[in-house]
Amino acid sequence: MSEKEIVIVNAENLILGRMASKIAKMLLTGKRVVVVNAEKAMISGERNMVIEGYKKLWSVRTLRNPDKQGPRRPQSPRNIVKRAVRGMLPRKPKGKEALSNLKVYIGIPKEFHGKEMIKFEDVVADLSKGRYISVGELSEALGWRGVIA
Repeated sequence: MSEKEIVIVNAENLILGRMASKIAKMLLTGKRVVVVNAEKAMISGERNMVIEGYKKLWSVRTLRNPDKQGPRRPQSPRNIVKRAVRGMLPRKPKGKEALSNLKVYIGIPKEFHGKEMIKFEDVVADLSKGRYISVGELSEALGWRGVIA
């Protein structure tokens, strides 16, 4: 069996949902994908609206146990990006296998310095035209206490 092609994606200033759909297509074709600078990916929308939307999405209370919070929400930038890509993949064994070929990093690890990275030009966020929030800012607002490199 041949070694799968490794693609390194720099997520800096890329719109999260559009980037995730392109990465999902690459994963389904059998490539290994490494995403660096996950904390610098952008989500479009008003800052407060995006934060409240993520909090509402994951804070579901049940009638039987109203004190219990719903499913755990991803707080770290790498888990938010990985969850976005997972949402673009099919819920079948092929999608699960494709997700295992995805690696997401905060910042750029030493082993990827100087290597060729691709950046999807058609999904770059035009910061002058609209309001955006970075995944790193969203993570901090959700309570993540990690260090952004």
